[in-house]
Amino acid sequence: MKLLYLAPHKIWPLTSGNRLRNYHLARQLAARGSVTLVEMCYPGEQASRPPDDCRFEQIISLDKCVGYTAGKLFRGMLGPTPLTLLNYFEPRLASQLAIILERGQFNAMHLGGFHLSTYLSVGEAASMRHTILADWHNIESELMKRYSETTRNWARRLIASRTATLLERSELRLLERCRTHTVASERERTKLLSRNPSATVRVIPNGVDARYFSPAEIAKVPWNAGASTLNRSMLFVGSMDYHANIDAVSWFASDVWPEIARKHSDLKFVVAGRDPAPEVQKLASDRILVTGTIEDVRPYYRSALAVVVPLRVGSGTRLKILEAMAAEVPIISTKLGAEGLDVTDNVHLLIADTGPDLIAAMDQLRSSPGTRSRLAREARALVTRRYDWSVVGEELYAVYRDLMKSP
Repeated sequence: MKLLYLAPHKIWPLTSGNRLRNYHLARQLAARGSVTLVEMCYPGEQASRPPDDCRFEQIISLDKCVGYTAGKLFRGMLGPTPLTLLNYFEPRLASQLAIILERGQFNAMHLGGFHLSTYLSVGEAASMRHTILADWHNIESELMKRYSETTRNWARRLIASRTATLLERSELRLLERCRTHTVASERERTKLLSRNPSATVRVIPNGVDARYFSPAEIAKVPWNAGASTLNRSMLFVGSMDYHANIDAVSWFASDVWPEIARKHSDLKFVVAGRDPAPEVQKLASDRILVTGTIEDVRPYYRSALAVVVPLRVGSGTRLKILEAMAAEVPIISTKLGAEGLDVTDNVHLLIADTGPDLIAAMDQLRSSPGTRSRLAREARALVTRRYDWSVVGEELYAVYRDLMKSP
């Protein structure tokens, strides 16, 4: 197999869930075939330099223009192409991609996210229509619809609602045109098949490097300045410029944390993630630590009593939960936060959707070392068996084997 893997962003460093999924899936395929990675970089970004053992044939960086503009916003509202797709498509990049496909003589193409669906025609023109795989990191229309239903800003609600409608139409077109699709959960597979029962949709879950996040490996990592000052903490991990994460930590800090802080005077709430938005930065206090961008999150797992995932909006599956499971840190999550993962309440984690339930779950973990040990042990066993990237990579390679053999 000679594969072109197209990513809508830099592949390295691994600072977001999208980068994690694309990098590890591409790396697993590169261990089993020839993979050329094509990434898109914003102005000022340097080309990715991942570790030497990633085994890519080459990494080609395409330079994007600026992101959202007033013109794109206007066109996105009118349709038919939604704003989120307009932001990723540029005719100049399409021409460059066509040249790469022609010179490389690839026999398969991987679209690393729905946002790249506007480049499907480039692959079709290169006579690769039947060997293009579209990987859906999320169902974007669902994510945008949920956002429109929760935001209090009327202008954002209007734009999000309109964008959700256009996204759903674009998703349907992709389901009709592209032969093979992969999603991160069975729930998402069922949802897409309800729209187009004839589509081929396979589940390729998000994963984790179970060895890298194992307690044994974490113990080898030197403390950093922030984590070394902590004793036991409630930890949230995620990109802090993402609206769903901003909503989650803001709600938790205002409605849930004060009572937990009162009952457990030695605990701190740690928000670990890149580019914290202004409303997140304002949460910082003597009991709430906002780290900003960090090179290695593992020391924070070492000092955490529990990982909390109080998500109320969003879509897809949470790599932050898989990391915590691998690190043997107990997890408290809303149902939506754990959505798409094959986990069971009170077996692999504790599910809590309301403020009082989150407080009660924390009380339970704090008072019961046996519960903490049991949840950590079962979670680690599940993530090693089902969600390690090596397991996920073999499943994706099997999809490509079927794709290449089909007439």
